[in-house]
Amino acid sequence: MTSAPDLETRTATSVALAKVVKEFGSTRVLHELDLQIEAGEFVSLLGPSGCGKTTALRLIAGLEQLTSGQILMNGQDVTGVPTNKRDIGMVFQAYSLFPHLTVLQNTTFGLEMRKTPAAEAKRLAGESLELVGLADLAGRYPHELSGGQQQRVALARALVTSPKVLLLDEPLSALDAQVRVQLRMEIRRIQQELGITTIFVTHDQEEALAVSDRIAVMSGGRIEQIGAPEELYLTPATPFVASFVGMSSLVPAVVAAGEATLWGMRVPVIGEVADGSYEAFVRPEHVRLAAVGEPSVAVTVETSTFLGSIRRTMLRTADGPLLTMQHSADQHLERGDTAQVTILPVPVVVRPA
Repeated sequence: MTSAPDLETRTATSVALAKVVKEFGSTRVLHELDLQIEAGEFVSLLGPSGCGKTTALRLIAGLEQLTSGQILMNGQDVTGVPTNKRDIGMVFQAYSLFPHLTVLQNTTFGLEMRKTPAAEAKRLAGESLELVGLADLAGRYPHELSGGQQQRVALARALVTSPKVLLLDEPLSALDAQVRVQLRMEIRRIQQELGITTIFVTHDQEEALAVSDRIAVMSGGRIEQIGAPEELYLTPATPFVASFVGMSSLVPAVVAAGEATLWGMRVPVIGEVADGSYEAFVRPEHVRLAAVGEPSVAVTVETSTFLGSIRRTMLRTADGPLLTMQHSADQHLERGDTAQVTILPVPVVVRPA
């Protein structure tokens, strides 16, 4: 990939949702949503299907009308402003390229709609295609491109008009795994080079963790937690966030005075929790084989999966619960092996048993 060409300078724009409510008939899908996105920030809306993340994006774009609340850009209310006046670029899961137009013609389409002179439109489109690594494919048609290349054209088309805000709605979900990883990093690189405010909708927590400045985890039309990827992963605010972001084992715990006891091992608890019986969310990387004399629990290996540089091994404790351990690939554990494992004293989220 080449570095960013000399595209027209973009003005960094903040975006805010203020007490946004959206109802479809009698069904409320967004519940007084508040969200502040700073100028030049990359924020992901992450959550399962039906949580309201795409609806929120469509409201920002002006493709849906609010029931109540406000959409603000740089502090200005754009709630009643039509989509074509909001100065945004959008990329969807479907590439939506014109099959009868070349890559270059697809990219210049938005400029032509803005009455940009042909020579200037061609120059800007060429720069945008260079940015996404497709300058040498400008003369091809969509059917001559791979899925990843078609999505790059869609991205170039969204960027060519120098929008103030880029909206991405599940743009990678139709692509193969390897292409997804490559393209998500290219999207992040381009966003950082251009400094464009970007809102990315995805149900894939790995994607969100990899590219975002901050992530808003959504459930049931509400934001459960918003924060940096590390914050969400290490200190999830709710059991939902702990279960949705990353992998965890649910294990029995007894909480007393802000600590959870797991098979005799004590770990801090995130948040204020009353004493009692709970289930704790334990990350695989916080479980390891115990040294002699360490507090531990006896386990039997159920399965062990090779994942390249690491293995994930599923363990069963004597009292029944399963515990997943992540460890180096050169530690070989076979089904039926017995071992003692310890749980690192990393803070955990708990939920009522």
